[in-house]
Amino acid sequence: MFAAPVELEIKPSDKKGIRFHIAQGIVEADVNNVVSTEHCVILADVLRGAQHKIALVEHFMASCAILGIDALDVYFSSQGFEMPIFDGSARVWVEKFQEIGLTGENEPTKTLTKPVYFEKNNSSVTLIPSDKTKITYLVNFNHKDLAHTWVNLDLDKNLNEIIEARTFGYLKDLEKFQAAGYSKGVTIENTVGLTDDGYTTTLRSEAEPIKHKILDIIGDLYLTGYNPLKLNANILVKEAGHGYHVELARKLKEVLDN
Repeated sequence: MFAAPVELEIKPSDKKGIRFHIAQGIVEADVNNVVSTEHCVILADVLRGAQHKIALVEHFMASCAILGIDALDVYFSSQGFEMPIFDGSARVWVEKFQEIGLTGENEPTKTLTKPVYFEKNNSSVTLIPSDKTKITYLVNFNHKDLAHTWVNLDLDKNLNEIIEARTFGYLKDLEKFQAAGYSKGVTIENTVGLTDDGYTTTLRSEAEPIKHKILDIIGDLYLTGYNPLKLNANILVKEAGHGYHVELARKLKEVLDN
């Protein structure tokens, strides 16, 4: 999180896709435009030299996937090309879209015909054909509540808990990140800090950090142009992060495009 000042305007579009307009260029929300996954997902117009970058797109993209929004133009009128972090979750984006009645059409479910996976070391992201969307996320953090622990997404039961799950990180790492220029916008309201004996704030729901990981992968996979919540697949994730999500998204896009 960079906490750069930002002003933007969001408009529905007749053209499918989500596009970020910056300076005199356009950056499409496409997995092939991902130029960094360190701390957050950063996009740039790769084919035109990646001169301008859009940071922190994952929560915005997740809110669009959750509401089925697939046609937007986002215009930046400031020099800070970063999506607002708000409360560290997708809740504010979802609420703002709902307030103005902006939702997507009831798009058809996409059928996955074969498994797609990416794995490296102890981490893996796997999509298996299924009769409906399922997401299971396993983490193994050095924390008393988050070692060898998992959460299942149930669209009928706990989607709201996924939407409001805030970003998180180890409190002991914050000073190091801020010295490097990151995490300037961290507050007790928008970030769950992991401490040796608990958290820096009251959790909104049980295992909130793992639920935020589910929110992240929803946003990251939507960069394929296909809504992961409209995909008949069982999504199994083990000890992964944005980098692994994006590698899987690239492979998934290739499969679904062909």
